[in-house]
Amino acid sequence: MAAEGTQHPLKIYWIMWGALFVLSTFSYATDFMDDGALRTSLILLFMLAKAGGIVWIFMHMGWERIALKLAILGPPVAILVLIGLMSLEGHYVEDNRLQHYGGSTMEPQTPGHH
Repeated sequence: MAAEGTQHPLKIYWIMWGALFVLSTFSYATDFMDDGALRTSLILLFMLAKAGGIVWIFMHMGWERIALKLAILGPPVAILVLIGLMSLEGHYVEDNRLQHYGGSTMEPQTPGHH
């Protein structure tokens, strides 16, 4: 007896392909923006949306059990949370150092000149 598998409708893949095309177009459009936080945020937003769509549809994560989703997606989310916490701590430490000791008074020297 052969095991029957689930066949996902092709329409879902075509819709995702179209969404990736649109998101890529918006991502490339950010090249015409001035450098800044808005441009960087938009690039990251489009990148995460495209990656999420690819994982969800083309890698079939949308149809997996919750345990497998958590096993695969949990560690990267935990790493991102820890990176965010380290960033906050780094700013706190730097602000404290500047408050208590002031800015650096060292002048950069070129090699060979004392």
